[in-house]
Amino acid sequence: MFYHLDGIVDTVENGTAVIDVGGVGYMCNVSLRTEAKLQLLTGKKQKIYTHLSVREDAMELFGFADKSEMSMFKLLISVSGVGARTALAVLGAVSPEKLALAISIGDVKAIKAPGVGQKTAARIVLELKDKLAKESPVSSMGADDGGEPLIIPADKSNKFSEAVSALTALGFTRAETESMLRKTDIVNLSLEDIIRSALRGAGK
Repeated sequence: MFYHLDGIVDTVENGTAVIDVGGVGYMCNVSLRTEAKLQLLTGKKQKIYTHLSVREDAMELFGFADKSEMSMFKLLISVSGVGARTALAVLGAVSPEKLALAISIGDVKAIKAPGVGQKTAARIVLELKDKLAKESPVSSMGADDGGEPLIIPADKSNKFSEAVSALTALGFTRAETESMLRKTDIVNLSLEDIIRSALRGAGK
């Protein structure tokens, strides 16, 4: 229903932010990461991305500083046993980029947040890694966007697959990720640097 709010940052405190849009204040639940960013923008106009959660007993709006965080939030709440509050706690402790990397390489220990134990972290990695692998097949290295085919050395194909999974988790389509990776040194950079370089190229 709500994709984003574009208005004045009115109040930011205790995990919430109020965005004034045309005289109407929308209160959003936010992560510590987004809260810190919005506190610096109090009184200024800002666009934040949103997710509306509707339950039988409540209707809540969640706000995010960027699309990457919103995409990761939606993935997190799709994991069994992970609710909106837990997802916000994870995103407040781990950036979307680092979280996507941890999921893509199966690094359970990198997912640390208040109230999130090892079992929950392991479930996040297990469910989302499998989900991303199914949704982002990379068996074909051809160019979907009409450009030159991606030539990936056999010993680097796994790194390429993990980079695609991580970027997909951040909200990019497969075609977009391959376009981004076409401009990135997949052979010589580490996986984390590949993701950072791709995001810089996309202006994310």
